[in-house]
Amino acid sequence: MTDTLTITRPDDWHLHLRDGDVLKDIVPHTARRFARAIVMPNLKPPVTTTAMAMEYRQRILDAVPENQAFQPLMTLYLTESTSADEIRAAKASGAVKAVKYYPAGATTNSESGVSDLSRVYPLLEVMAEQQLPLLVHGEVVDSRVDVFDREAVFIERELLPLLRAIPGLKVVFEHITTRDAVQLVMETPDNLGATITPQHLLMNRNAIFKGGINPHHYCLPVLKREEHRQALVQAATSGDPRFFLGTDSAPHARHAKESDCGCAGMYSAHAAIEFYAQAFDEAGSLDKLEAFAAFHGADFYALPRNSAQITLVRESWKVQETLRFGDDELVPMGAGEMLPWKLV
Repeated sequence: MTDTLTITRPDDWHLHLRDGDVLKDIVPHTARRFARAIVMPNLKPPVTTTAMAMEYRQRILDAVPENQAFQPLMTLYLTESTSADEIRAAKASGAVKAVKYYPAGATTNSESGVSDLSRVYPLLEVMAEQQLPLLVHGEVVDSRVDVFDREAVFIERELLPLLRAIPGLKVVFEHITTRDAVQLVMETPDNLGATITPQHLLMNRNAIFKGGINPHHYCLPVLKREEHRQALVQAATSGDPRFFLGTDSAPHARHAKESDCGCAGMYSAHAAIEFYAQAFDEAGSLDKLEAFAAFHGADFYALPRNSAQITLVRESWKVQETLRFGDDELVPMGAGEMLPWKLV
């Protein structure tokens, strides 16, 4: 049994940091574990221009502890008014690494998203020319579709037509949650990658109802059946380079989660690599963690792999019940629970 695990320092290819005073509470958790992170642009107002992305990047850097080396990789929020010139400026900046597609109304702060993806195909052609990846929140926004089926329907209605229409576009299918998504990635050429979160590797939808309705286990896309969790574990531990780490860590104040209309999102940044180590260990695949966490994403984005390392030890430790979040507090994933792996 392995009790010490040293791997190349990983990256987080899907992260929410929010903005303002809370950055100083949130950024250090990620900076301690990851060398880089793709930062989501769904702020209020959304990050729709390169200039806004650069300003946001600096605010993040200002919150990085002095003893940590961390590089935020920025994204733009895709709207139906995004211009080709803005895409070219984003690529030229060197700091903006992707553009994020939110179906309008699909998740937190997605009201400014795109209502019909086909309307922006000409812009996506420019992104393909510029080699700027499109990151997709893969759910349809249709009240007639069951919430547990929205990812599978998105594949048929939106993602497959997109891949056929613009085969040169690099696409990341974010936070996949179903066997359907795993099968699609495995059957598609290398221009399609996918991120997988720790919660979708460790939990199925029963976790939402354990001991009553648990709002801190509510995220979008929602947790799915056990058969889908198992498919995600198999994909993550397969060694297939198209699957890579993306936490989708999303902080919300406790009162915003424990309310009559609780926000979607789970906060995992405080113990993200420890959660992944647990999932890979339970699957008997610790030897596959380094590539999933540190190599596959960097290779997909055509960025150099990190040279620094981190070490994890098999040592039980208890997750705090709450964490500071500006003037509020948040309840992290695994609150009050014992985790089997600890970052040294």
